[in-house]
Amino acid sequence: MATPYEHAYFDGKVIAFKDANLSIASSAVLYGLSVYTVFHVSVQVGKYRAFRLEQHYNRLRSSAKIIGLDWPKGLDFASFQRDMKQLLMANKPLESVFVRATIHADGLLPGTRARGVHTQLSAFMYPATAIMKSSGVRLKTSQWRRIPDNSIPSRAKVNGAYVNSVLAHQDALDAGYDDCIFLDTLGHVCELAAANIFMVREGVLITPDTSSDLLEGINRRAILEFAEAEGIPTHERSVDLTELYIADEVFVCGTSAFVASVSEIDGRSIDGPGPITQKIAALHAKALRSGDSL
Repeated sequence: MATPYEHAYFDGKVIAFKDANLSIASSAVLYGLSVYTVFHVSVQVGKYRAFRLEQHYNRLRSSAKIIGLDWPKGLDFASFQRDMKQLLMANKPLESVFVRATIHADGLLPGTRARGVHTQLSAFMYPATAIMKSSGVRLKTSQWRRIPDNSIPSRAKVNGAYVNSVLAHQDALDAGYDDCIFLDTLGHVCELAAANIFMVREGVLITPDTSSDLLEGINRRAILEFAEAEGIPTHERSVDLTELYIADEVFVCGTSAFVASVSEIDGRSIDGPGPITQKIAALHAKALRSGDSL
């Protein structure tokens, strides 16, 4: 388990992490009524480079809009960028870190509603340690289905919705696997508990499309852009589970997963890491080192 850095951003200022607490009567605690994003920051000779920070801010704002949370007053991108820089300057990391930024509904006992409930931004940081190994990842199809868009939309990173991911991931761990593969209600492949999935078939990079009850991952979009720039054909479409079984390469990606090669799905062996996986992983690592300056 990761250890958070000493300082956090909370209630409009940088404070000690141990003092950044929400009430047990808040909407965030009672109903999981918060939305969040996690972004990577590399450290280079005292300078901080955040990977696609504005995209993370925009997705955070979109997540709040989808579930009807009021956006904190005055929190535009410039303010968000300033707040995240303050957090980094307070902690002074010497290694790459992940920053988790959250919009909490912190009103007390408001009932099951979103509108008109006070919200605030919080953020904390921890070492950028991958949540899975870079190769040899073993996956199990989950017995739990992904929550559909007309229940809790996966394109919004809603804290409370991650109970779905916990159930599926824990089931995979209990069975001796590294992670799960979610299917939607029609049986199509969605994603992992906290990462998007790609496969390579006959030189084409394929990933489930955004109608497949998945998070519209920022790293997912970056990888499609990397592939296009390298002349690698890409296709976003519905994916059947059995296609993964016979794929030439399979890999997963995400902020906390980076790019990780899959070696087994439901007991079927997958070759890898293959040439496209290796190429994408190298491009992704390079992009993390050359992110937006803070």
